[in-house]
Amino acid sequence: MPPATVDLTEAARFVQLFKISGATATKQKPGYTAASRAFTVGGLDWLIEFPYGGSGNWIMFRARLISKGSGGVAASFGCRLVDPSPQGLVVDSPVEVIKSSIFYENRSLDVCLIKWSDLESSRHRKPKDDCIFVQCALTVLEPKDAVAWEAAEDAVASVPSSDLHLQLGELLRSQKGADITFVVAGEPVPAHRSVLAARSPVFMAGLFGDMREKASAIVEINDMEVEVFKAMLRFVYTDTVPELEQKGEQATLMAQHLLDAADRYGLERLRRICVEEMCRNIGVDTVATTLALAEQHGCSELKSRCMKFILATPGNLHAVAATEGYKHLEASCPSVLTELLNLMVKGNK
Repeated sequence: MPPATVDLTEAARFVQLFKISGATATKQKPGYTAASRAFTVGGLDWLIEFPYGGSGNWIMFRARLISKGSGGVAASFGCRLVDPSPQGLVVDSPVEVIKSSIFYENRSLDVCLIKWSDLESSRHRKPKDDCIFVQCALTVLEPKDAVAWEAAEDAVASVPSSDLHLQLGELLRSQKGADITFVVAGEPVPAHRSVLAARSPVFMAGLFGDMREKASAIVEINDMEVEVFKAMLRFVYTDTVPELEQKGEQATLMAQHLLDAADRYGLERLRRICVEEMCRNIGVDTVATTLALAEQHGCSELKSRCMKFILATPGNLHAVAATEGYKHLEASCPSVLTELLNLMVKGNK
């Protein structure tokens, strides 16, 4: 039986594949730098940069620490050319460079990967569009104290939090494997049948039942705004609704539209999220349309809160009655106005 292993150090790692199109043409624009989005490794924020023209005769990549007030961070930065074909990605490239350094705020580390002259004949360069693929890896050393070393043998590794929502969100964003396209207000929106069916009983019936969409790869939706449909899809894939994190009326308007979508596709959790959002943000400009929706969708709690807001003061009632939403309420749900009148009469007794 082999001896127990004790980790003396811990490290966090970030790996990203970059595509450089028109690689050799970048030599003609020295002084310009392309940069990745900021990412977090070891609790610190970093960038990976590609300086056009590189360093003299070399193609160069750069790792930069951008976290404020940080310093004394040990990290290594490695780059390697890869063949993007399915066969090439599984074979280690002989063109690989790894360097390490101590980083401080805004300190960078350059890796000279390959000479421009060698790139011309490299199998990793695709002559058709003069592109190369470079895999960059940043590893940040995280110190481990002596107490942790002593307890390592008995310790159980903590289970990382689930990132399923991030993975499914990336699947939606990348559109990889999409097997159905919704055309919403003329705009195509690709998606995945299995994900939709797993989350919505309506999609399950529509895509895998006897309804007409079963065999169709394109489904037209003409009675919903495309941004609302995309927000609903994002919820289906990630169980989150970032659109409702906006402040004020915009979030309420989106919640109103999404409530319609949630009821239409049987998304009960999304329905509850929208109701909660509207309950928190009842105001003069939106309360009448929210009340109409509450009546139409059977949201008794939301309906009660809207009525209490309208009848709270005479000023509220007069202000709401002057809005376009009140006209909509009057036309679509006249019975609600009768209820309001009865409550107002009872309150005056």
